[in-house]
Amino acid sequence: MVATLAAQFLSALADNALLFAALALVRKLHYPGWSGPLIQEFFVVAYVLLAPFVGAFADAQPKGRVMVFANAAKFVGTLCMSLHLNPFLCYALVGSGAAANSPAKYGILGELASREQLVKANSLLEASTIAAILLGAAAGGILTDWSIEGALMAITGCYAASALSALLIPRLKRTAATMNFSITTSMRDFGSQTRSLLKNPKARLAVTGTALFWGAGAALRFLVIAWVPVALKMTKNRVPGFLTAMVAVGIVMGAVLAARFVRLGTYRRALPAGVLIGIGVCLLPFAKSLPWAFVLMAFVGTCSGFFVVPLDALLQRQGEDGVGVGSAIAIQNFFENLSMLALVAGYTAASFMTVSVNDIAVGFGLFIALSMGALNLMRR
Repeated sequence: MVATLAAQFLSALADNALLFAALALVRKLHYPGWSGPLIQEFFVVAYVLLAPFVGAFADAQPKGRVMVFANAAKFVGTLCMSLHLNPFLCYALVGSGAAANSPAKYGILGELASREQLVKANSLLEASTIAAILLGAAAGGILTDWSIEGALMAITGCYAASALSALLIPRLKRTAATMNFSITTSMRDFGSQTRSLLKNPKARLAVTGTALFWGAGAALRFLVIAWVPVALKMTKNRVPGFLTAMVAVGIVMGAVLAARFVRLGTYRRALPAGVLIGIGVCLLPFAKSLPWAFVLMAFVGTCSGFFVVPLDALLQRQGEDGVGVGSAIAIQNFFENLSMLALVAGYTAASFMTVSVNDIAVGFGLFIALSMGALNLMRR
C-alpha cells in the first residue's frame, strides 16, 4: 500500500503541474487563446479511445507493472514536450499513460483491502492524490513563472520516480488469466461489460455521479484560470495554482469526513453534497477578494471529496462482484472522459463566443446543481 500511494502521489503531482506548464507552453508558442482548453481535449480523447482496452489489460497483468508502463508513457510524453515537439500530441501521449494508470491504481485497492476497509483505502488513495494536486498545482504555477522548460524537466523527473516506486509493488493476483488483443473482440467485450455493469442500479448511479463530477472538475479548472485575471486582477500562474490547491485541501477534508460518516451501505448520504458543489460554483462571481476565493474553493473541494469517495468505493465493489474491478474502472473512465470532453468543449465554445467569465460561472454552477439534483431523484 505504501508503494502504491507513493507511485500515485508522484504521478498525480506531475499530472497537475503539467497542466500549468502545458498551458504556458501553448501561450509561448503563440497558439490562439481558445486553444488552451483544447489541449485538455487531446488528453481526454486518449482516455476515451483506450477505454475498451486498458481495463482488460489491468485485469490481465499485475497492476503494479501496469502502473510502471503507464508512468513510462507519461515520462516520454513530457520529455517530448520539453523538446518543443507538438504539445497537443505530447499531451495525448501523457493521456494514454493516465488512461492505463487509472484502472490499475484503483483496481489494486480491492486486492490490498478487505470489503470493510475499502472506503478507507479509497480515502487514503484520494488523500494521497489530493495532496499531490495541492502541491502539484502550486508547484506548477510557481515553476512555470520561473521557467517553462525547467518545470517540464522537473515533471519528467517525477514521472520517472513514480515508475520506480511502482516497481516496489508486489505481484498480486490477477482477475483475468489472459487478455485478447483483437481490437474487434476487445471493443465487443467492452460493450458487453458496459451493458452488464450499467444494468446494476448502484453501479449506474456511481458511474453517472462520478462522470458528472469529473466533467465539472475539468471545466472548473479552466474557468478558475480565466476568472482570476478578470475578478482578482492577478496575472501570475501561481494564483490559479494556489486556488486549485485550496480545492485539493477541501477534497482531503471531504474524503476524511466520508471515511468517518459514510459506509458502502450508506452511500446515499454523499449525494446531496453534489448539489452543494454547483451552488459553490454559482457563488464564484461574488468572491471579490483572494481570501474569499480561497474559502469558496475550499468549500467546493470539501463537498467534492465527500461526494466522490463513496461512489468510487461503491463502483469498485460492484465491479469486483461483476465485470472485474479493472474493467469497471475503465468503463467509469470512459464515461467520465466523455463528460469532460463535453463540458470542456462547452467551456471552449463559450470562450470562443466571448461570453463573460462570470456568466459562464453562474451557468456552469446551475448546470452542476441541477444535474446533481436529478441524480438524487434517480436514486429514489
